[in-house]
Amino acid sequence: MQATVLIPAAGMGRRMGASVNKQYLALAGKPILAHTLALFDRHPQVEHIYPILPADEIDYCQQQIIAPQGFSKIRRLVPGGAERQDSVRNGLRTLAADGLAQPERIILIHDGARPLFNPQLLPQLIEMIAAEGACIVGVPVKDTIKEVDEGFIYTSPQRQRLWQAQTPQGFRYQLLADAFARADAEQFLGTDDASLLEHCEIPVAMLPGDYRNIKITTPEDLLIATALLDTQGEESA
Repeated sequence: MQATVLIPAAGMGRRMGASVNKQYLALAGKPILAHTLALFDRHPQVEHIYPILPADEIDYCQQQIIAPQGFSKIRRLVPGGAERQDSVRNGLRTLAADGLAQPERIILIHDGARPLFNPQLLPQLIEMIAAEGACIVGVPVKDTIKEVDEGFIYTSPQRQRLWQAQTPQGFRYQLLADAFARADAEQFLGTDDASLLEHCEIPVAMLPGDYRNIKITTPEDLLIATALLDTQGEESA
């Protein structure tokens, strides 16, 4: 059973404070995005990969990342949109244009700035998507969470029920396409891809993931990712 992967990487990364977008910053000698693409390009259950980028960075990405790394499963580079939801929508439209809009096709959506995902979770994730229709990776929160209104604590949700959503988030193509169509019709902007299905009252399963699967957003995240990569290298030595 194989999957098609959309990798949104069109964010500007303003919190990183760098002169280039965060996906091109070096992590252990390679751009962050190169690490992320490699996770899926070398996995036997991945059929096609569609990176989604700012339109004016497509040539740069092709020349500086795709060609030098020799990736073999990149089907096409897709222009992104103003919001992440717009970028994923562009990706879905590109799949349809390429004849990959089969209702049961498994679509994975993974942040370009999450280069530390453990690909050993992919077989189980793909199996759960095929069985349930939708499944995302996440981890239980470790800290007590507070809801705050105007500077004061409003309530403390039960931590046992709180999970931190990660990516990949995976769906059967038709479920995802229908959720996007309803979101467009109702002008609903979700916080992640799963929230669009939640808006349609479609159940989404949760697969326990890995706390190492961080999203690189700030300079501190880049330091942590470097340390985690170093640790992985020591463990595999």
